[in-house]
Amino acid sequence: ALGRSNWLFAGSLRSGKRAAAIMSLIQSARINGHDPYAYLKDVLRRLPTQKASEIEQLLPHQWMPA
Repeated sequence: ALGRSNWLFAGSLRSGKRAAAIMSLIQSARINGHDPYAYLKDVLRRLPTQKASEIEQLLPHQWMPA
């Protein structure tokens, strides 16, 4: 119930889209049996050096912990 009042507004349309994308990644990580915190921590660490051709490896359904 606490989140309902805190997540009512995102500030702007762009912020709302970003928040929705992050929430989608978190839920996808859960559905695929991953700890969302560990998933996001690993992906954000690896993202800057990941080759563009291998970016799909960071999606929740293909991700393997480093």
